[in-house]
Amino acid sequence: MPTNVLKQWVESDNRRIKQLGKIADQVSSYSEEYRQLSDSELQAKTPEFKERYQNGTSLDDLLPEAFAVVREGARRVLGMTPFRVQIMGGVVLHEGNIAEMKTGEGKTLTATMPVYLNAISGKGVHVVTVNEYLSARDAEQMGELYNWLGLTVGVNTAEKNPEEKREAYNADITYSTNSEIGFDYLRDNMVVYKEDRVQRPLNFALVDEVDSILIDEARTPLIISGQAQGANELYRQADRFAKTLTAKDDFKVDLETKTVSLTEQGIKKADQFFNLKNIYDPDNTALTHHIDQALRANYVMERDKDYVVKDDEVLIVDSFTGRIMEGRRFSDGLHQALEAKEGVTIQEESKTMANITYQNLFRRYSKLAGMTGTAKTEQEEFREIYNMNVVAIPTNKPVVRIDEPDVLYPTLQSKFDAVIDKVKALHKRGQPILLGTVAVETSEYLSQRLNQEHVPHVVLNAKNHAKEADIVANAGQKGAVTIATNMAGRGTDIKLGPGVVGVGGLAVIGTERHESRRIDNQLRGRAGRQGDPGYSQFYLSLEDDLMRRFGSERIKNVLNTLKVEDDDAVIRSRMITKQVESAQKRVEGNNYDSRKNVLKYDNVMSEQRDVIYGERNRVIEENRSLRWVIMPMVERTIDRIVSLHTQGEPKDWNLDTIVDFAVSSLVSINEIGVDDLKGKSADEIKEYLKQLARQTYDEKAKQFPDPSQLLEFEKVVILRVVDDHWTNHIDAMDQLRESIGLRGYGQLNPLVEYQREGFRMFEEMVADIDYDVTRLFMKAEIRQDIQR
Repeated sequence: MPTNVLKQWVESDNRRIKQLGKIADQVSSYSEEYRQLSDSELQAKTPEFKERYQNGTSLDDLLPEAFAVVREGARRVLGMTPFRVQIMGGVVLHEGNIAEMKTGEGKTLTATMPVYLNAISGKGVHVVTVNEYLSARDAEQMGELYNWLGLTVGVNTAEKNPEEKREAYNADITYSTNSEIGFDYLRDNMVVYKEDRVQRPLNFALVDEVDSILIDEARTPLIISGQAQGANELYRQADRFAKTLTAKDDFKVDLETKTVSLTEQGIKKADQFFNLKNIYDPDNTALTHHIDQALRANYVMERDKDYVVKDDEVLIVDSFTGRIMEGRRFSDGLHQALEAKEGVTIQEESKTMANITYQNLFRRYSKLAGMTGTAKTEQEEFREIYNMNVVAIPTNKPVVRIDEPDVLYPTLQSKFDAVIDKVKALHKRGQPILLGTVAVETSEYLSQRLNQEHVPHVVLNAKNHAKEADIVANAGQKGAVTIATNMAGRGTDIKLGPGVVGVGGLAVIGTERHESRRIDNQLRGRAGRQGDPGYSQFYLSLEDDLMRRFGSERIKNVLNTLKVEDDDAVIRSRMITKQVESAQKRVEGNNYDSRKNVLKYDNVMSEQRDVIYGERNRVIEENRSLRWVIMPMVERTIDRIVSLHTQGEPKDWNLDTIVDFAVSSLVSINEIGVDDLKGKSADEIKEYLKQLARQTYDEKAKQFPDPSQLLEFEKVVILRVVDDHWTNHIDAMDQLRESIGLRGYGQLNPLVEYQREGFRMFEEMVADIDYDVTRLFMKAEIRQDIQR
């Protein structure tokens, strides 16, 4: 990086710290005045702030007073007064940025100020932690302060029922984990009654350990899936029914759109076959879908042209290349219909009902902030993807921890021998030791070795969060030896026991470098909190994972330069540390690129999700007739079908198919014939059919004495059709994404192909939704008691 850029960076950071310092001083200027207030006077500030906010004062303007109230409240209730640097961190969080604060600098207390200020708006604040133990712990500890100041606090956990969840989300401040918020968000967008939602609109999230949630887990998709229960039998039944029909009399094939529609006679046969009063009743949506696919499988799809059957499997043939498309399946249940047609095993489908990645979930909040001990190394990613700046907050007292350069051994064996020797030497002096490992196997191996040497110790694998926090909290006692994987006990402070300062504080020993510098910094930061003494060092070997993958060639060259030949030789050199860090930077770069790539793909899905969820919510919340939603769907369907069949000269138009469509989807059989369409232009045909559709709609509406029943009927039809098609579409998009990589070989950009194909599939799905809603609404017989 050119020095002048570096200089600007450092200066702008310093300038930022100065500005924050000014605001912190402004907050402190109220402390004398607020200290004089009685408890009830201080508590009365909360309703006063709320009222001022309602009257137009911005949260930014309320900040100095509100922060000062929390500061004085914390002194009285918790016996802790936030330092100046904590106030500065609080300001950064309120601005929707990331406060990087070293371990032990009191992030939990820092958060109370922006959380209180943003809760004044009444729109809800979510404090997001990495596990439920931390949620419960922080809610309990800090909840005392919030309750005292007159705010409500809720904890949202996985085992709560919807009623309890709703209560937790309706509190001013809600503590929860990232995954639970994500699943609740997805479930809320699957409900059919607005009263069933548990969340309010996503307002402000303050994410603790923000790098862990928004970067390490960014690619984790949250998926709600359901077994398509009993569907296989339905496919077989639908197939048996399809095979009883005769062409022309019972169904008409429209080769243009590759659809098959039943005639009046076919509909009667279906009612008899399945023993139903009306197959187009909204209760039978799944069945009509299966019948449609069985008809397509039997009368449109051709064996050995569209697909082949091999080894009890139906395989797709690519219509352009004629090759078999391995791993792809037809979407929307067509593949299962073909399996039923050909009598091969029908593959059980588990359906993805809804999915979202953490990246897209957290970008849905109006404001997002986060805190962590380590974010500076990832600041570019935070800025680019989440639009958050990382501000490194200075420590309250200078850090006096000694960070030794890395030591490098030729083999794993020689490295571990050295680690055990070091532990024994430090343990003898009574210095507490934290041994950091990257993998669980390493921690178990080291534990075995320490047992042989009779060194008492505890092992932490990130499995039991509550027990873990206790162990971590005690890791600073004299003579304690703790082996922990990097993530274990995150969020818990290691306080030094009596007499430990005299022996040098906590010693942190890393047994290998993680591929991310951030995680190493976190381990280091466990020692030397709040100006305590401490020590840290990493032990490496040429056989470590990271070295083998990225560093060993360069490092071997360094060894040659340093003239090292002996097998047990150990090297201590800043040069090695530098080489390792450059290897880590390369890995971080690769990981960032792949996260960015995932996001580009996920954004395609995200835009589609927004459209569907947005429309769904409008339908759910509507309290007048949905004619304004349904009629445009009907009209778009009419436009599409008529345009398709009126191409070229009028004598070549396919009026029969248009009449078939009208009979199967709009009106009853006697109301329309080919003669009614002859001599009309394409636009006149469209208008004529739309007129018929409006009449049918009005007749339907008249059958409901109560408008609310009509509305309920409309909602049932729309939501059933939309949900059915949307879940199928998610599946199809997943399959598309898995297969799209192969197009890279054909000199095509996979992402562009995915966007193009995804857009085409989405448009197709919308057209299918329009068609199904049209047919269902126009052909269903009215029942008064229908419910979603």
